[in-house]
Amino acid sequence: MWFWLACAATGISLCSLCWLVAKPWAVRGDGAGSVEFLVPAALRWAWPWVAACAAASKPFIPWNLRASLATRLLRAGLPAAWQAEHFVALQILAAVSLAAATLLAAMLGMLPSASAVALAPVAAVAGLCWPAGWLHGRAAARRRVMLKEFPFLLDIGTLCVEAGLNLHGALQQAAAHGPPGPLRDELRHALADMRAGMARPEALQGLAARCGLDAVAGLVAAIAQADQLGMSLAPILRAQADQRRAERFLRAEKLALEAPVKMLFPMVFCIFPCTFLIIGLPIAARLLGLAS
Repeated sequence: MWFWLACAATGISLCSLCWLVAKPWAVRGDGAGSVEFLVPAALRWAWPWVAACAAASKPFIPWNLRASLATRLLRAGLPAAWQAEHFVALQILAAVSLAAATLLAAMLGMLPSASAVALAPVAAVAGLCWPAGWLHGRAAARRRVMLKEFPFLLDIGTLCVEAGLNLHGALQQAAAHGPPGPLRDELRHALADMRAGMARPEALQGLAARCGLDAVAGLVAAIAQADQLGMSLAPILRAQADQRRAERFLRAEKLALEAPVKMLFPMVFCIFPCTFLIIGLPIAARLLGLAS
């Protein structure tokens, strides 16, 4: 027992020493220590480890995986300082940490050695999957919020264009008076790109890429086609607003129809047994009393 405690203390000391060494290296390497990252609070203390591991794993990430992760990070709304190597480093550290925790539990006698050896690969796979699940959930929640905000922003832009403003003025009014959320933030980002000298079609294409929504991509394509053909924007924006509002209503109707199906499992396995127990227990007691 004392041998395992000594091994655990040695491991903790080595980890602390590595953390002290990795922290200044990570801060000097990319300056990430001074950036306010949108990560869980429990992860912020470990960011020097993530940055150091990112610097070591950067040369081994293939270009196709780097491009895919860059798109996923962009659509999840993470800051520009998040790179593909940071995400890969987070996966590696999560896998190593969970596997090491499983082995440490075996050293302390909390788990049998055979079980710990079998559970260590499972824990490592879970550590690899956790950052991917967190990123997917964040991106999905962000898309839901943007789909909810999009019809209202379209209505503001349509009213401004019908009142006589050009497209740029309508976008500015939508960004100024639209509902707060990620879609308005991305629209302000696109307007900032236009003020910095980027062409409007390129800025709108960047907006569609950051949002990752077919509705926004369709609007950008319709605006580009109207600019090329010299068409009026007001009917196009009005049709887009009506279509997106109808789609939002259909999504709400679909969720309402899915509610009974989702309630079936808790009703069958949680509510019905309790109901049958309450109803059937007195009847069974009375039948047993009569039989005796």
